[in-house]
Amino acid sequence: MIVDCLTHTWEHGAALGRGVAFGGQQNGHGPDAHRAAAARHRAAAEPVDVTLVLGFKSQYLGAEISNSQVAAYVRSQGNRMIGIAGVDPSDPKEALAELRRARNEWGMPGVAVAPAAQDFHPSSSQAMRVYAEAAALGMPVFFHTGPQLTSLTKLEYAQPVLLDEVARELPDLRIVIAHLGSPWVHETLLLLRKHPHVYAEISGVIQHPWRAYEALLSAHQSGVVDKLLFGSGFPDAPASLCIESLYSLNHLSQGTNLPTLPREQLRGIVERDALTLLGITHERPKTPRPEPIHEEIHDE
Repeated sequence: MIVDCLTHTWEHGAALGRGVAFGGQQNGHGPDAHRAAAARHRAAAEPVDVTLVLGFKSQYLGAEISNSQVAAYVRSQGNRMIGIAGVDPSDPKEALAELRRARNEWGMPGVAVAPAAQDFHPSSSQAMRVYAEAAALGMPVFFHTGPQLTSLTKLEYAQPVLLDEVARELPDLRIVIAHLGSPWVHETLLLLRKHPHVYAEISGVIQHPWRAYEALLSAHQSGVVDKLLFGSGFPDAPASLCIESLYSLNHLSQGTNLPTLPREQLRGIVERDALTLLGITHERPKTPRPEPIHEEIHDE
């Protein structure tokens, strides 16, 4: 079973609010643009069994990919997609109401926040109230802590080490650090070793082979590969390209004395049952997917 743990449906910079947008494509606005973006998202999700689609809201940036829009989209895709609610803890009262609405009305089993893009410290008292409610409802929290969205995001709030207090104070909360916390990968690996319910997904890193090789080798040497989840980060890249890139990483060490990544660990990342790890209940597809075409790569 393959679960893509991080995708978005935005494809134009205006969806990200104020500032100069990084990543994504500039494909215009309006209903036709949204339908085209949804079609591209569906096509990119074809190689995987279940795709998580994250909402996004930032009062600071004046941006929103609404949870109702995400919920309607994933419902139209049957059991192959799951919506993750985007909430903005900078307004905790509204965030708590949105979180409960997402869980109870729209059936969204997780929450996504982006401290650097929402202008709040990850362990502020307002944010901790939101996380505590998520923990009480059994909803994992996805943190955008790596590559940021626009020039106005605040990197001082993006550092994964700031989540240490969150994990200490709420040990039952399942936390997912996006993009392996890049560029703070080693901070992220430390958190994975320290806290049993802290995980990281690999989108944003896997598209850069040498960076991905270094990061995953460090994860292997730290004994935390079992805490890594597959993610494509669409629209940054489709799932098929990310799976291919992951299985091709050992090409970098061929003909050298560099260590290789065990093939079973690479396969483990791709096929990890992220839904069970994160406590997400979801009806699963009945038809098994074919094994990735690059699994024949040898690392001995």
